[in-house]
Amino acid sequence: MECKIRPWKMEDAAELASAINNKNVLDNLRDGIPYPYTEDDARFFINGMLKADKNNIIAFAITADDRVVGSIGVFRQDNIHFCTAEMGYYIAEPFWGKGLGTSAVKQTCQYVFDNTDIIRIFAEPFALNIASCRILEKSGFECEGTLRSNAIKNGCVLDMKMYSLIKSNHR
Repeated sequence: MECKIRPWKMEDAAELASAINNKNVLDNLRDGIPYPYTEDDARFFINGMLKADKNNIIAFAITADDRVVGSIGVFRQDNIHFCTAEMGYYIAEPFWGKGLGTSAVKQTCQYVFDNTDIIRIFAEPFALNIASCRILEKSGFECEGTLRSNAIKNGCVLDMKMYSLIKSNHR
C-alpha cells in the first residue's frame, strides 16, 4: 500500500472524521480533539489548516489508495526556537502496522527540510506508544531521552519520549 502526503481539501472531511473518530487513536494524541469527531469538526480543522500561515504550520493529509487515512503536521516554534518545529501525526487504526506512518514522516521531513529554514524537527510521543516511537526511529529520528511524568492523559500520569531529527544529519 503506497502512502502519499498532500495538502488538505475540504472534501476530505468525511474520510478525516472516519479516521480520527476512534478512541484508540485519540488515546495516543493530545487532548482537545472532540470525541465523537464529526464531519463538522473535520471541516473546522481543514479550514484552519487551509488558512494557516504556511511558514508556521505545514499540514498534510496522509493518503493510501487515494483515501485519507491520517494527518501529519509540523508546527514551527517561536522566539529562540524559530528554526525548530514540532511534528504530530496519526493513522487510522485499520491502517496501523502497514508502514504508512513511517512513509508519511519521511516524506514530511524531506518536504520541510527542502522548503523551509527549519533545522530541527521534534516529536514527543507517549513512552507507552511503542509503535509511534518505532515510526520515528525508522524515519531517522534519535531519542534524546524520556520526559518523566510529563503528561496526564485519561487521568494517568505518563512519561513521554523526546525524539528529534536534525537537518544536517538528514539523508
